[in-house]
Amino acid sequence: MADAERVTARQRAILTAIIESYIETGEPVGSGTIARLQHGESGGLSPATVRNEMAELADAGLLEQPHTSAGRVPTARAFRMFVEQLSGGVNPRIDAARLSARSRSQIDSSFVGVAGTQAVLERTSHVLATLSSGVGVAIAAAADGDMLEHVHFSRLAQARVLAVVVTRSGLVRDRVLALDKDLTVRELEVAANFLNENFRGWSVERVRAEIARMVEREQSEYQRLLNSVQQLWVKTVPETELPMQTVYVDGVANLVGSQEDRERLREVLTALEAKQRLVELLNAYIDARQESVRVVFDLEEQAPEMAGLVLIAAPARMGGESRGTVGVIGPKRMHYENTMNAVSYIAQVFDRILHPVE
Repeated sequence: MADAERVTARQRAILTAIIESYIETGEPVGSGTIARLQHGESGGLSPATVRNEMAELADAGLLEQPHTSAGRVPTARAFRMFVEQLSGGVNPRIDAARLSARSRSQIDSSFVGVAGTQAVLERTSHVLATLSSGVGVAIAAAADGDMLEHVHFSRLAQARVLAVVVTRSGLVRDRVLALDKDLTVRELEVAANFLNENFRGWSVERVRAEIARMVEREQSEYQRLLNSVQQLWVKTVPETELPMQTVYVDGVANLVGSQEDRERLREVLTALEAKQRLVELLNAYIDARQESVRVVFDLEEQAPEMAGLVLIAAPARMGGESRGTVGVIGPKRMHYENTMNAVSYIAQVFDRILHPVE
């Protein structure tokens, strides 16, 4: 960006000091605080010089003043520049190998006795929430070709049905369906039996296509059954949600107190509870092919209720293939270096966690 290119080395050092101070204290930073730093690149500068440089940084959109008499706080643009500086430059600080021995030990011990992709992802969300004081998120990779094991329908009320789908991988998905027409308990049983008898062992993606083909082909009393089956299956497993993904979220309470706007906080919590929203969010920003952790500041472009929050995430791999996405959602004021290295470490050792060396 043009403003960033005009920032001098001294201004960059001052901005880094401001950001690090703000992350630690949560308080606006004054020129006197920066001037007292004696061991950084900004050391030895007078408060007046620092004040002038801070004014330049504010004009560049990197600092803002929350109150007339207060110091300055970094903007989202400043945090983005800070993260770029951590990740690149001559001495990058973002590397799983740079994670502290204490954090590595905490992560490793947290996974002792945990087996299976789903269990590891669930524990991952908790570990990341604990390490980051943000919201830990872990999403299982889309189960391409996951096979149908069993489906069950229960009538809740007129035109309302509870559908439960179980796949061979152990994924259980339940959904309340609002049907276009009411179906009796008997019709639901017949529909479930039809799916279980004819499609057990089929990939969930193929079931939709085959039912559609059968509906097109049959012209008889059988058609009524197929129409009911199709209506139920299409609403149970919508095309936009295939392949299905499992989401684990932990640490939502960590956001309480980090946002002043309580009404917006409720919107954030609602969005986090609607886990499909997280799938859409991570799929929009995290590419399974990427090799490194990514930081996203513009979450509001995909989810307006996430304005002011930051996503730090990376694909988790096993055997060279992506098995899911792990990450943290938190306020802009977070410990980026520690959190990015923790996310990177868990993503890179996912294979070892699942298949420990004896």
